[in-house]
Parts: sequence; C-alpha cells; structure tokens
Amino acid sequence: MTALQPATPTQETTPRRALTMSTIAFTVCFAVWTIFSIIGIRLKEELGLSETQFGLLVGTPILTGSLVRMILGIWTDRYGGRLVYMSTMLTAAAATVLLSFAHTYTMVLLAALGVGVAGGSFAVGVAYVSRFFPAEKQGTALGIFGVGNVGAALTKFVAPFVMVAWGWETVAQLWAAALVVMALVFWFTTSDDPVTRAQRSGQIKRRSFASEFEPLKNVQVWRFSLYYFFVFGAFVALALWLPRYVIGVYGFDIKTAGLIGAAYSLPASVFRAYGGALSDKAGARTVMYWTFAVSAACTLILSIPAADYVVQGIEGPKTFQFAVGPWAFIALVFVLGFFMSLGKAAVYKHIPVYYPENVGAVGGMVGMIGGLGGFILPLLFGYLNDVTGLWTSCFMALFVIVAFSIGWMHLAIRRIERRAALQPA
Repeated sequence: MTALQPATPTQETTPRRALTMSTIAFTVCFAVWTIFSIIGIRLKEELGLSETQFGLLVGTPILTGSLVRMILGIWTDRYGGRLVYMSTMLTAAAATVLLSFAHTYTMVLLAALGVGVAGGSFAVGVAYVSRFFPAEKQGTALGIFGVGNVGAALTKFVAPFVMVAWGWETVAQLWAAALVVMALVFWFTTSDDPVTRAQRSGQIKRRSFASEFEPLKNVQVWRFSLYYFFVFGAFVALALWLPRYVIGVYGFDIKTAGLIGAAYSLPASVFRAYGGALSDKAGARTVMYWTFAVSAACTLILSIPAADYVVQGIEGPKTFQFAVGPWAFIALVFVLGFFMSLGKAAVYKHIPVYYPENVGAVGGMVGMIGGLGGFILPLLFGYLNDVTGLWTSCFMALFVIVAFSIGWMHLAIRRIERRAALQPA
C-alpha cells in the first residue's frame, strides 16, 4: 500500500462516513460470523455431537474468516475496500442462506466454511479505514472500527429468542438478509478511499503483488500475531464457548446463557474504541502490559476447578470448598473482556506505525493468526473437556498462552531497549 494520507473531506467521501459505515458493516458481519455460538447449541442436540465435534462446528467459520483475511487485506490494498467489502458480505450472505437448508453434520460444516467469509471483513475494514486518517489518529479510528465486535453480543442477545420462537433455520435466514441489506447500503453510501482513487487516476503506481509480502519476513509481525492470537482469538473462542460453558457448569437455559455470553462480548467490543484512544495517548506498549497482566490474573483464577480441600486442624480435619460462583464468574469474564478489548486496539495501533505501506498484508496476517485462535481454541477446549473432564481446562490453556505472550513481549522490549542504549548519541 502506498504511504497513508488522510482524505480531504468532500461531499463524496469523508473520514467520518467511511469509519461509520465500515463499523456498522463490520458489526453485521461479526454477528453472522459468531452465529454458531447460539444455533450450534441446538445443532449439537439435534445431531448428537460430542464436545470435540461441537468445538469443530463453532470453530469452522472462524477458520475460513481467518484464512481469507490476508488475501482480502491485500486485495483491499490493491483494488479498494469498497468493492472488496461489498463482495465479502454478499458471499457470506449466500452461504448463510444455504446453511438453513443443511440437515447433516457434513452439510452444516460445508456451509459454515462459507459463513466464515464474513470474518474476513475485519482485514478489509482496517485497510480501508486507515487510509482516511493520519497516523496520530489511526489508533482511535481503528479502535472505533473494532467496536464492530459487538456483533457477537448482538447475536447472543437476539438469536436465542428468534431460535426458540421460530427455529435455528430462521436465525440463519434473517442474518443472511441483514448482510445483503448492509452490503447494498454500504455500496451506495461510501466511495473509494483516497489512495485507490489516486491509483485509478494514474497519480500513484500500484505496488507489485510480491512486495506486499515483504514485511511478513519480520519476526516482529509474528510477535504481534501471537498477541492477537490471545486478545482476539481467545475473545472469539470464549464468545463461542461461554454459552455452552455456563449451561454445563451452572445449569442455565439457552436464553440466560446467551445473555451471559453477551455480558462478556459487549465490553470486549465496545471498549475497543477506548483502547484505541488510550493507545494513542499512553502508548500501545503500556496498554499491552496491562492487558496481559490482568488477563493472566483472571484466567488463573478461572482455571481453578471447584474442589473440596481437607486440612488437618488442631481438633481434626477441616474441609474447605472453593468454587467460582456464577456472579463471580460473570464479573471475572467482564474484566477479562474489557482488557482484551484494550489489547485488540493496542495491537492494531502498532501496524500502521511500523508498516504504513503494508497495512493490508500485515494487518491481514495478524488478523489471520488471531482469527485462527478463534478456530483452534474451541477445538482445544472441547478436546480438553473430553480428556480431562474439567470445565475449567479452557482457562488453564488461556493462562499458558497469556503467560508466554507477556514473557516474549518483555524479552523483546528489553532487547530493543538495550540496542537503543548502545546506539551512539
């Protein structure tokens, strides 16, 4: 991508309009992308799926949405976000309609692959929106765009009631219709970004396709990807897994489970805008330290299984019970979601700063690895449930990931600081 330049506000296109419409479109796409967090529970019952099969089901659209992010980001850099965004939404809508006619596990998985294209919209929106804002405002702008993650909460609020009243097929059909409407609205209310317009008018020469991949050789890109694997991948995984978790652990019904899932998804989405602004002011590095430290504490507490402990007291054995009750659980996942939202914004604050000419490719790669977390982790959660028989095993896995992430980040930062100290004044 050519060096980022803020757009000149005109009647045809303004940064505010590009950001607003992109955020709304991403919200709809994210709602569709996480649809299996609700309808997957009904499908599990109807198809008699194991925990591992359920994990594969909810993770399949996340896999597609992750794998297509890099190529969609590159296409956005080369052909413009407006065209790629609309095409992405229409493709996902077609697959979501077909999902409503699937009645075997294999058919549902195949349809889920197409539904997952909706998740690729993130890479499109990041590359499109960033071209409208100068570097000092991109953290805030991309943080606001990331609020579209609230689509996961929207699905959890609304889908359970629609599913109970009319069935999971109706949920798929209505969500597909919303995508089609959003695609048309986006097309007719936006225009091409300033760089794409300059490319089409011949003012800027389009970069070679091979040059788009050059930054991916840097270890730093892969480190950012690991961060996003946790702050975004784990967010998506938990957004998909929590309804199933609270039903199994606390015995809630599907409507209550959906509301609890939304209580996690909402702060992990809405506060992303605050995370972007905070990264602009306090620095993305500081925000990442706080994100990892608090997340490590939350996942450590949540990973402790409910148990009875017996100690030998002065007058004989004494029994103590430890369990994270439902209200404590909701509070902890709320805090976890809040700090994940800050971390998601902080990771993407780095990308336009370090790679201003390759936001699509680098942002797509980071988004792809993060999204793969949303696919791999539900599978891992299901597998750990089957193997260990412990519901809290999912949080044990997340604690290991966040502990490794903060360790690598700290070592990398210390290495950078040592190099800077050795540079001649």
